[in-house]
Amino acid sequence: MKNFTRRPLNPAASCGQLPIGWLVYTGMIVLMVPLLISAADEPAAVWQYRPELLRPFWIGDVVAGESVLFIHDDGNGSARASVLFPVQEILTVTNSDGSVKYENGRDYVWKQGSREITLPPGSRIVSKSPQELRRPAGTQRHALTHKDGNGEILFGEQLEYAQMQTCITYRHETEKWDGVVPKFDPQSLPLSVARLKNRQPLSIVTLGDSISAGANASALYNAAPFQPAYPELVRRELAERFQGEVRMTNLAVGGTDTGWGLTQIDKVVAAEPHLVILAFGMNDSAGRSPESYQENTKRMIAAIREKVPECEFILVASMLGNRDWITLKHERFPQYRTALNDLTGPGIALADLTSIWTEFLERKKDWDQTGNGVNHPNDFGHRVYAQVITTLLTPE
Repeated sequence: MKNFTRRPLNPAASCGQLPIGWLVYTGMIVLMVPLLISAADEPAAVWQYRPELLRPFWIGDVVAGESVLFIHDDGNGSARASVLFPVQEILTVTNSDGSVKYENGRDYVWKQGSREITLPPGSRIVSKSPQELRRPAGTQRHALTHKDGNGEILFGEQLEYAQMQTCITYRHETEKWDGVVPKFDPQSLPLSVARLKNRQPLSIVTLGDSISAGANASALYNAAPFQPAYPELVRRELAERFQGEVRMTNLAVGGTDTGWGLTQIDKVVAAEPHLVILAFGMNDSAGRSPESYQENTKRMIAAIREKVPECEFILVASMLGNRDWITLKHERFPQYRTALNDLTGPGIALADLTSIWTEFLERKKDWDQTGNGVNHPNDFGHRVYAQVITTLLTPE
């Protein structure tokens, strides 16, 4: 290995935590997350499937379990957070693992028609100051330098951010989401949709990086609410909705990019897929050009179709990384989305999480839905991934 730096691990910091590595190569960043639970392993407790959790957030008038992180002002002590839609009625507010249910008036207050929720004095809800979400330079095992040069972004290896976040289920006025949303196209993935509708077995393979492998989903750490990552959510939703057999083979590995994906074709083909989800971009975005990203994706599609001619594909345009993290080339995300969109056609669809996340960050903050502070979704984010992907396969 050449041209890499690695910050020494701090034994005290890793006490009781899973090991994690960090390598920075010339032109590429590799975040090796603690993925010690395989896709085949079952957690000690089981996540409870509820259709409303996987109903697309942009449909209907109820958003279920939207995550926020309340931020307080050290000057006056007030804490506030915003949700995606103007609130008409708050149904439940809980901590992220669902063990504590908070009370209106005592723990939070809100105004009808506003997206903002505030915490009164004495609230039991966790709140943090912006400074608490930073660390002095050189004090974390990973160099997550903030773009303003004032220290580093707080990194969460496991569920540190989830433990600071609050989940809100609320009713809002029925209004159209004014951002980009996926739409079902019967011409896009016709073979996969036909299998689902006819209750024929559907074999799906997911190939991607740590997001797809399940990083920062609560099931990975055997913690409540034990929600799996988005590939398993996709499998479960399709199986429940169509009442047929859906098999998911998750070949995703943390720290990988499209170059690595090209080396995994034989494993993909061995799973005999009808549908392949290709989900790269977060690690590519530290240095790979949009042209190279598109070419690698095109080559993966061609190599798989050479051996499985009727295979269909969903190309995932990644969520955004934290815009305050200087390592990523943030302009790459929309460029990658365009590169993937140019590859779509019969049998190839785009799952545009890039546009969804862009709109999220117009209304909320990265810390509201991050899993680790920099480049992973939390449980709510994994559900959004699943909502976008299943929409492409579900006739209205």
